[in-house]
Amino acid sequence: MSKILLLEDDDVLSETLIELLESESFEVLHVSDGERALDATFIKKFDLLLLDVNVPFLNGFELLKSLRESGDMTPAIFITALSDVASLSQGFEVGADDYIKKPFDFDELLIRIRALLKKQYHTYANEIEVGSFHFVIEKDELYSGVDFIALPPYELHIARLLFQNLNKTLSKERLLDELGEGKEMSEGALRVHINRLRKVGLPICTIKGIGYRLEDS
Repeated sequence: MSKILLLEDDDVLSETLIELLESESFEVLHVSDGERALDATFIKKFDLLLLDVNVPFLNGFELLKSLRESGDMTPAIFITALSDVASLSQGFEVGADDYIKKPFDFDELLIRIRALLKKQYHTYANEIEVGSFHFVIEKDELYSGVDFIALPPYELHIARLLFQNLNKTLSKERLLDELGEGKEMSEGALRVHINRLRKVGLPICTIKGIGYRLEDS
């Protein structure tokens, strides 16, 4: 079930969106101001951010700019009444993946959400290729050419995340959250797992101070 963070201070619209998204099997966490939204991203991992712009304390643009600077690349859609070109440009400059103007058609919003999630997780392809490597999503298996590469659970999980987010930086915090599953895991342990995957031959880049990225060069 995909998890969506909804930042919206209009109570009526919020209730409508929550009902709509939950009816489509999305898990929704709703907050009404930017500071609560920022706090929520530190506590929980989301698959999509649905952000209003004009909200209290920390507006949507400031929120997303802070997240992107911290290495959080969660896909984000702005939903806003702002319609001028300058606002549209600012939205994309701070790292938005999409932008929809109020009032909007709910079916159109769902189409945009699904398209972005599909792009994020590469679900249009059962196999994702990087050089001589390919990862079979359905089977959760890594191959080099025709040779199967057996990986321990943690390395397999990291490899899957890196392939699903090809050419995107995954923050250390996100990886630790994914791998820990409620338990503590150290950055040192994460580095060990990453180094083992590099020894297999995967082209994993370190993004200093932020995290790691699998690059298809």
